[in-house]
Amino acid sequence: MLMIRIGVIGQSGEIPAETCLLAEEIGKEIALRGAILLTGGTSGVMGAVSRGAKQANGLVVGILPGDTIEVANEYIDIPITTGLSFDYRSLILVHSSDVIIMIAGGNGTLGELSAAYLNRKPVVVVEASGGWASRVRGMAYDGAYLDERKWVKLDYADTAKDALDIALSRIPAREVPIPRTEIKSDSE
Repeated sequence: MLMIRIGVIGQSGEIPAETCLLAEEIGKEIALRGAILLTGGTSGVMGAVSRGAKQANGLVVGILPGDTIEVANEYIDIPITTGLSFDYRSLILVHSSDVIIMIAGGNGTLGELSAAYLNRKPVVVVEASGGWASRVRGMAYDGAYLDERKWVKLDYADTAKDALDIALSRIPAREVPIPRTEIKSDSE
């Protein structure tokens, strides 16, 4: 069975202690639910959520900008160098995820949220995390859409458990490849 891929978006750099703890809890919850964590692979929210996932023995994939793995945080299991700038790297993260969880965030995170919406990816905004995540509902159409087309409804959560419950419920059903069976030749 294919594993669920949960992308987490949020700012790099230094983040408040409360945001760091919430991101770690979300990372742990992702791992405990048996999903793969995908992030931009660097510091800040990405480092904290990756640390949480590793503490629960989760699998962490970093979709990195540029051509070097040196920018990856120490919790990344699979660093994917894209050769791309931050904004284009973010598109790979969005397209590779089944669902997105937004934690805090600055301008880059806001761009990732928009990319997820334009590509009709389900998004769970963790309002209690601060940054843009705490402001999205106030600027959204009807508190839930990024424009009048109303393509994808944004969901909101305040805790790690709620974020994962909502995220997992929003992943569309997909066909799972049927495992190959051994093919016997006519001579057997």
